[in-house]
Amino acid sequence: MDDRRETVRLLEPDGTTVPGAQLPPPDRLLDGYRGLVHARRLNEQAGALVRQGRLAVYPSSRGQEACQVAAAMVLGDDDWLFPTYRDTAAIVARGVDPVEVLTMLRGDRHCGYDVAGHRVAPQATPLATQLLHAVGVAHAARLKGEPDAVLALCGDGATSEGDFHEALNFAAVFRAPVVFLVQNNKYAISVPLHRQSAAADLADKAVGYGMPGVRVDGNDLPALLTVLDGAVSLARSGGGPTLVEADTYRMEAHTNADDAGRYRDESEVASWAGRDPLVRLRARLRADGLLDDDAERALTDDAERMAAALRAGIAAESPVDPEDLFAHVYAHPTPQLREQRAQLRAELEVTP
Repeated sequence: MDDRRETVRLLEPDGTTVPGAQLPPPDRLLDGYRGLVHARRLNEQAGALVRQGRLAVYPSSRGQEACQVAAAMVLGDDDWLFPTYRDTAAIVARGVDPVEVLTMLRGDRHCGYDVAGHRVAPQATPLATQLLHAVGVAHAARLKGEPDAVLALCGDGATSEGDFHEALNFAAVFRAPVVFLVQNNKYAISVPLHRQSAAADLADKAVGYGMPGVRVDGNDLPALLTVLDGAVSLARSGGGPTLVEADTYRMEAHTNADDAGRYRDESEVASWAGRDPLVRLRARLRADGLLDDDAERALTDDAERMAAALRAGIAAESPVDPEDLFAHVYAHPTPQLREQRAQLRAELEVTP
């Protein structure tokens, strides 16, 4: 007996439309495709910057770009996005300067961008902690009568954390206007999904909290837009939270420090290459006469300009004050910190 829930899909892997499917408007699909082109180029450029030593680390979202772009596209200006460490492309799609987004990954202690101005929380490396913060912001908006919605991103590994349970339980009880988008890319670093959860689908976890659960093809941008539009609208109208599971795959290693060949076969990776979200949407747009070689070239050139600006911005050296090490530890420095700062100053004075 197959107890898997239905997966929402509007496009087949080859770009043909699923019978009876109604796609979003053409202009929205074109905006989404532009976002995919930029996200793919961002992932490539960030990976190159790591290899050049310009970035300390980069968790690639190659293969998951449709989730990233759709998450940004369904939000209004006053809504909030709560990303994970792998959601750089979502933040850029939200309108944040790529150089500012990657500032933290080059080793700076700061987030890099104006959190309040962009309505994008700092990227979170600990699993699921951002979900609690997202629910807090959503609950506060509800108490204040503000029509804001919150979209919180996480991976399949985060669904095994206690913070995931607490966030969903609180959100459901208090009907917080938040959407939880789980990017199920099949691995929590090296741990496969079947070793993390016995649930047939992660969207099934919504039942226990009393909220809707939807499973969507995470490599199908039109399907993601349709499902997330509905979930955000439900949240904004007072209908409470929704758990959305996006079925996708991490095409590259967990980070540049990971050897994915130790825990997965190349044949598995190759099987997902045929479900590339960018290739899938491109095929649909070209078949509908919405995309031609000239338009494709213009999008590629635009993405290259973004990559060039990113390279220049990351290459620029930022002035560093060593005493900043002691400036933001405590509101009032401890005796030990004052002693250490004095030692540093003394060494700096004699260093040529």
